Amino acid sequence: MLLAHPAYLWLFLLFIPLIAWYIWKRRNLYASMEVSTTAPVARLPRSWKEYLTHLLFVMQLGVIGCIIIILARPQTRDSWHTSSVEGTDIVLALDISTSMLARDFKPDRFEAAKDVAAKFVSGRDGDNIGVVIFAAESFTAIPMTTDRSVIANYINDIKMGMLQDGTAIGDGLATSINRIKDGKAKSKSIILLTDGSNNTGNVAPMTAAEIAKQMGIKVYTIGIGTNGTAPYPQENMFGRIEYVNLPVVIDEATLRNIAETTGGKYFRATGNNVLAEIFAEIDKLETTKMDTRDFTSTEDDYLPWGIAALALFSLIIVLRYTILRSIP
Repeated sequence: MLLAHPAYLWLFLLFIPLIAWYIWKRRNLYASMEVSTTAPVARLPRSWKEYLTHLLFVMQLGVIGCIIIILARPQTRDSWHTSSVEGTDIVLALDISTSMLARDFKPDRFEAAKDVAAKFVSGRDGDNIGVVIFAAESFTAIPMTTDRSVIANYINDIKMGMLQDGTAIGDGLATSINRIKDGKAKSKSIILLTDGSNNTGNVAPMTAAEIAKQMGIKVYTIGIGTNGTAPYPQENMFGRIEYVNLPVVIDEATLRNIAETTGGKYFRATGNNVLAEIFAEIDKLETTKMDTRDFTSTEDDYLPWGIAALALFSLIIVLRYTILRSIP
């Protein structure tokens, strides 16, 4: 236990005069009279209540002691520690173009992809994971980290409209490569989720795929969308969003070529449950030993001492007015 103000522990010296006062008070508490002999009552047993009265004083000292420790502010201190874990480097590249709002998934493609991705991250203990989002441009949302809670929380907080609308698959893949290329793990993989075809950006998808191949990075591509038509969001003449059934168009050829070029695999997700297949595939990736540094923040830890003080004080009140009640 670490204390923010250990000087308050000097208050425990107050116990010395308190104990001396208690002993003096016990000796002068009762009236006395002189008798010729105490032999007739010398062997009479003492009542257990007599011993229990001393316990009340000990508990009072316990309450004071708990308060002193609370004043000293017990804490868990910030610290770094290095550990070696088995893991792999992974970047999740998520398409956030407005077409991801199509409602052929429940509640829509965007929320379904976020939900499955967050659950996947939560189960990847020891992996070094980053997040890239892309639409008409790409953006590194979370750099490579082993903090799964930070990643999962951010994925859940991603909002539509954070980037200009469009689908720049090549830029999203290039940004993901730039994030993962310096990772220490032998196995490096990018999971790219999109529901369309490349229609903007500065980097061609296959150019980015060739770069990933040269760096030994596998790309797992997921085309999200049912076969046939799906209700897509469109803005009407009054500026309101309405859903219109339109054909589902996914550039499967490009997504498949990206995966095959890099040694990954292409998946077509036509429903919420199908996305789990790629995560089962990622679980089979080769892992490697990695050194990770974990940070622990400072937190006050006075609550147990406060509860102990309150419990002791309550017990003192109960005993004093029940089995140890005295009549003046």
